[in-house]
Amino acid sequence: MVLVLLALAGLYWWWAIGRPVTLPDAPSARIACVSYAPFRRAGETPLDAKAFISPERIDEDLRALSQRFDCVRTYSQGQGLSAVPQIAERYGMKVLMGIWLGSDPKANEQQIQWGIATAQAHPQALRGVIVGNEVLLRGELSAPVLAGYLQQVRTAVNVPVTYADVWEFWLRHPELAGSVDYLTIHILPYWEDRPVSPERAVQHVATVYAQVQQAFPGRRVMIGETGWPSAGRPRQATSASVVNEARYLREFLHYAATVHMPYNVIEAFDQPWKRAQEGTAGGYWGIFDAQARPKFAMQGPVIEESLWWAGWLAGAAGAAVFALVGAWRRRWQGWRGWAALALAGVASGCALAWQYRQMWFACRDGWEWTVSSVACALALLTALLLARWIAARLAGVMPPAPPGWLRAGWLFVLAFYGLLLVFDGRYRDFPLGLFLLPCVGYALLGWLSDRRQLAKPLLEERFLAVWLPLLAAIVLMQENGLTPVAWLWLGVNLLLAMPVFVDWRRARLQPQQA
Repeated sequence: MVLVLLALAGLYWWWAIGRPVTLPDAPSARIACVSYAPFRRAGETPLDAKAFISPERIDEDLRALSQRFDCVRTYSQGQGLSAVPQIAERYGMKVLMGIWLGSDPKANEQQIQWGIATAQAHPQALRGVIVGNEVLLRGELSAPVLAGYLQQVRTAVNVPVTYADVWEFWLRHPELAGSVDYLTIHILPYWEDRPVSPERAVQHVATVYAQVQQAFPGRRVMIGETGWPSAGRPRQATSASVVNEARYLREFLHYAATVHMPYNVIEAFDQPWKRAQEGTAGGYWGIFDAQARPKFAMQGPVIEESLWWAGWLAGAAGAAVFALVGAWRRRWQGWRGWAALALAGVASGCALAWQYRQMWFACRDGWEWTVSSVACALALLTALLLARWIAARLAGVMPPAPPGWLRAGWLFVLAFYGLLLVFDGRYRDFPLGLFLLPCVGYALLGWLSDRRQLAKPLLEERFLAVWLPLLAAIVLMQENGLTPVAWLWLGVNLLLAMPVFVDWRRARLQPQQA
């Protein structure tokens, strides 16, 4: 029955993410302004000083974006981006032109000179100049130094000048308001210190916007960044998904239309390079994916995974593989054993497909693909070994116990990843699809084992087994108990840890041998 439930759960999960979800329609498919960065192809990153995007590439992008957006926001003047205002003007678009600031005064001065030159050459194309982006949040400049840069640009150009940062930093540095023509604030419910669920996200934006307006009466306030990621780790009551991104944007556009406020959505295209800084979620804030394909429509139902049937195929393939491996040199007969193998194969196939889907979004390079694939292969081999043992046991045969070092290895790997989640977990995913295979397998093995077969667990195994649920419980507390995946993570750790204590107790109860 446990195997039946696991197989059905795997099949249901894949079926569920393929169902159309009804959402409120956006008032229009057209959006006022969107963040634009062209670094979406493999290996492209603005962190590479030698990177350069050709005017032809930018022209291609802006020609397509002009069909849905009235304006684009840029963040830097280097690497070819200074050409954006001139090209945007061809398509009737306005530009919120960014000047990137950091901790290097020489680089800052170069950016400012480039920005001033571009603003003076194409003032009619600019809706504003944004001098610095979240530089206070990153701690790379002080407020007085930033104010000096703002004044330098305001003196030299004839377009509005502003600074963009997370809304809290405007409240912490109200003195900067005198250095800008209007305030640009970022409100990202997913990234808040206390993440806001998608159902409450737009209300949170409205509350914050009103709070900032109250703190700066009479000043114009623009939302410079808002949006939602389509993939990544859950954070407390929030989850990154295509459906939630569509829900948030549609509801936000309704709200923005009712209050007639200026806003900019982050962002046009997915940016794979951001995963190195912000985890999986960082790369998936785009309305379009990295291949410039729209992720969802602004009207009608939205589907999370159109290839949901691939999970069912993986389950069927798993059942076939487990049956073939089970047939090799088997020493048992009976339908119970075959049924156990098939059900274990379905559950394992669905789980590994789940893990592969997560890898598709998360893996950045060949090294990460290699490590993740090797881990999945080891999990599959472990599951095959344990499934053969379980099948034989259900068929009435008592097979030899699997080698003890294998379970010790999984205890170590799970404990190691648990430490990473506790101390550096903000940008790490939960690899549940990977660990479900060995953890569930060893839980069933412990349940079905004859105590006379079991050797006393090593001290190291017992030590790791103590830490597994403790580390998982800490992760759950960090998520304030609001993340279903964190509860599943705790369950997986308990599945692997508890049999160790059961085996230790059983071994202690065995009569002493002379």
